[in-house]
Formats: sequence, C-alpha cells, structure tokens
Amino acid sequence: MIAREPTIERLATARQLLLEPFGLDESHLAQALAAIRAHQVDDADLYFQYTRAEGWSLEEGIVKTGSFSIDQGVGVRAVSGEKTAFAYSDDISLPSLLDAAHTVRAIASAGKSAKVRIPKTTIAPSRSLYPALDPIATLGSTDKVALLGKVEALARAQDPRIVQVMAGLASEYDVVLVARIDGTLAADVRPLVRLSVTVIAEQGGRREVGSSGGGGRFGLAYFDDALIADYVGEAVRQALTNLDARPAPAGEMTVVLGAGWPGVLLHEAVGHGLEGDFNRKGSSAFSGRIGQRVAAKGVTILDDGTLPDRRGSLNIDDEGHATQANVLIEDGILKSYMQDSLNARLMGVQPTGNGRRESYASLPLPRMTNTYMLGGDKDPREIVASIKKGLYATNFGGGQVDITSGKFVFSASQAFWVENGKIQYPVKGATLVGNGPECMKKVSLIGNDMRLDSGVGTCGKEGQSVPVGVGQPTMRIDGLTVGGTA
Repeated sequence: MIAREPTIERLATARQLLLEPFGLDESHLAQALAAIRAHQVDDADLYFQYTRAEGWSLEEGIVKTGSFSIDQGVGVRAVSGEKTAFAYSDDISLPSLLDAAHTVRAIASAGKSAKVRIPKTTIAPSRSLYPALDPIATLGSTDKVALLGKVEALARAQDPRIVQVMAGLASEYDVVLVARIDGTLAADVRPLVRLSVTVIAEQGGRREVGSSGGGGRFGLAYFDDALIADYVGEAVRQALTNLDARPAPAGEMTVVLGAGWPGVLLHEAVGHGLEGDFNRKGSSAFSGRIGQRVAAKGVTILDDGTLPDRRGSLNIDDEGHATQANVLIEDGILKSYMQDSLNARLMGVQPTGNGRRESYASLPLPRMTNTYMLGGDKDPREIVASIKKGLYATNFGGGQVDITSGKFVFSASQAFWVENGKIQYPVKGATLVGNGPECMKKVSLIGNDMRLDSGVGTCGKEGQSVPVGVGQPTMRIDGLTVGGTA
C-alpha cells in the first residue's frame, strides 16, 4: 500500500466528510468565494467542520452517563476594513453556501458588522503534529467502562478516607476544511482525548477534594495502567494533603510557583494581554510596548502551536495558516503579539497561526495555543529553600484578569507555608493578587525544571472555548500580594 503525504491525506478526509456527501467540490467553493469577491472586501473564507464527540462519566461506583454527538456545518466570513460580516449554517449544500456568500457580501458592502444564521486552488502548507485518527474508535465501549472502573477501584484502594470517586473519559474527532479568498485550501484532522479524575476524602467530618488527569491529540491507548495509576495517585495525594491544610496567611510575601500547571497564571496574567486584538485596540497593558522590558531578565515566554500531540497544538489554525513557535517575551523584552489574519493586516504584520474559533458557528479570534515559560538554571529545591517566609503554590484553580489594567486574581488549590526554607504545612484559601507586567518584573529565580501541563486546559474568550496548553518551570516572585483566610 502506498501512503499519501499527510497534508494530502487530511485534505482527502475533509473532502470525503464535508464536500462529497453534499455534492460539492472545490469549484463550488470557488463559486461562493467569487460571489463574495464581487463586492470590495479585504478578506473572506469558508470554514467547514465535522465533529463527532463521545463522553463517559463515572460516579458512585457506576458509569452514570454516556453521550455521543455529531455536528457539522459551514461558516462564511467577509472582512472589509475592521468590519466583519459572518453567516453560518448546519446545512451544507450549494444553495445554502451561496445564500450565505451573498448575505455576507451585502452586509460587508453596506459597511455593517453582523452575524446571521442561514436556514436549513492552492493547498496550504501545514505540519504533521498528531495522527489523523478517530480516537473514539481506538477503544471499545466495554473497555472504556472498564477503564473508568479501574480508576474507581485504584482510588478507593489507596486510602479508606476516600469516600467518593468521579471520573470522566472524553474523545473527539474533529475535521476542518478552510477555503480562503486568495485560493488557499487547507484541512486538518484533529483527534482529542481527556481523562479526568476527582476524589473526595473525608476525615473527622471534614471533606476535601483532589483532582488530576490529562490528555492530548492521540488515541485512548495513551491511558495505560501506569498513567492511570499516576493520575489517581495525584488526585488522592491532593485530597489527603488538603485534609491537613490550615488557613492561608495574607499579605505581601515571597511566592514560589511550582512547575507545570501553575503556568495557567502566565496564560491569564500575561498571555491574554499579548493577543493581537487587545493590542490593536490599545486596550491591553502591553499595548505599544514592543521592544520594551516587561519582565525580569531570564523570563522568556513562547506560544507554540507546533508541539507534537499536545492539547493546544494544531497543524493549521482555523484560518488555514500553519501554526508557529512564537517568541512573545525574550529575556524580559516584549517581542511580539499573537495574531489572526484580521488584526495582523490592520497592524501591518504577518499572521502567527493563532486564529482560532470554537466551531463553524464562531468567528476566528487571536487565541493562545501552548503558552509556556522557558526554564532557567536553578535547582527547584534551591528556590523553595530560598524562602524565608512565604508561599509555595503547586496547583491552581480558577482565576481572572483585567486585560486593560493587567490586574489578576488567582486561587491556589494547593499551597504550602514555608519558613526558613522548610515546608511547614499545607494551607487553604490562598489567592494571588497582582498585575501581570509588574508581577513578571518581580521574578527573581527560575528553575531548570520547565514542564508542560498534563493536557487539561480549556481557554474561554468572548464566549468561545478552545483547548490550550500551559507550562513553566518553578519560579520565585518577590513581593506578591496573597489574600488569605487567616
């Protein structure tokens, strides 16, 4: 059997799912784009999508729910200056496609921005970062139920204080096809899986929660016995540790952030502020600061959509551009912003492969992929030992940031009080309060243990959610405000 080049293979899959069943081919896509081009527009594209998703969840020892869904449709966009006209339909047909094309053309030519629902070439270069498989088919239903049962049994066997176990297994098969007004044709086949584990421990009438999990762009065989045991062990450890947690202190203090998932603070406090739309409009704390120092020396932050198999990675973004490894901050100096095509054009720069949308019914926005900070030269144990009195935060829950001011608030789901370089006890209720650019200037020690998260992140922006990755090494921040309960 002769294998086809991956880009051609993905395009063939997209044609088979999104064009051929509806009597469409590339000539019909060109016809729709020509209808839009009849009026003066700066950009236009067609975005076809087919998504098949499955989910299983376990609670109280049994698999309580199972879900399966299929969604497909097309979004049609025309851009004139700063204004965008957009129409979408779950009816993939030539009449619907042409109706949408004429609708966005008329709105764009009238100088209006709107989003309306329509009733029922050159192949772009890309990458091969993950297999073009359907993860739902990589494990049978009986085995999926057994996997969740294994999570339950392992968690309860670890400690009698574990009183409740919840687990979820999700798989998604996503196929997209992008046709641009310049004749570009691009396609991607995107597998995505995730296993989540949550446990509740009880002792003396007190209950605490621990959670873990991971995933990425591959099949369900990734979750082997050893990895399942790691996820369960981490969730149980967190819950049992939190049973002994004391109220967190408050005030300005030294804070050390652990490696991996704590990079979500970078994602919120710095990453969103470096997205192109906020900077074009001048509403970010980082606006107009290219070439200026915005972080301490040694702080280098990237957004990289090219990491193999990662949850936030993409072969192409949702505008058909190949993803890139973008250096945002280098040795503390602001180097670039993340761009989609609209904001890149208006700012006079090139797109960076960061145009992302939740679905065919959504407009693309400049969004993060995998955002992380590079490691330094310090032993992480040395960094913790450097704390005279302060907080060592190893896991985070929710948080929020004000893009304009750069101010953020984050809750630590697991943290420890440290005195004279020694961990004293776990604390509960700690929140970190600060300003993104100012916080990054207070980084004083950077560990050599850079680690990416396990593959659980989802980012929200303007009502759209997309999978992302985060990461960082252990790092010390001096003089960060901690809101506590003590």
